[in-house]
Amino acid sequence: MGTAIDFKKQMTETVYINIPGPGEPTPGMSGGELLHGFLAELKKQHSPEAQQWFEDLCAKWNVHYRSGT
Repeated sequence: MGTAIDFKKQMTETVYINIPGPGEPTPGMSGGELLHGFLAELKKQHSPEAQQWFEDLCAKWNVHYRSGT
């Protein structure tokens, strides 16, 4: 008797973060705007190790950054 085949459906979605993001939170910002600002700030890592960790994390979660300039 053969073994069962394991099947796992992968749900993927690409997330694009526009750079630059909001510099400071302001009253009335939506949750999406707050998250956008937070993620834009994370992109500005100074340490090469932290930058590499962040790039690996973005690749794992399919997060891409776009520059408006």
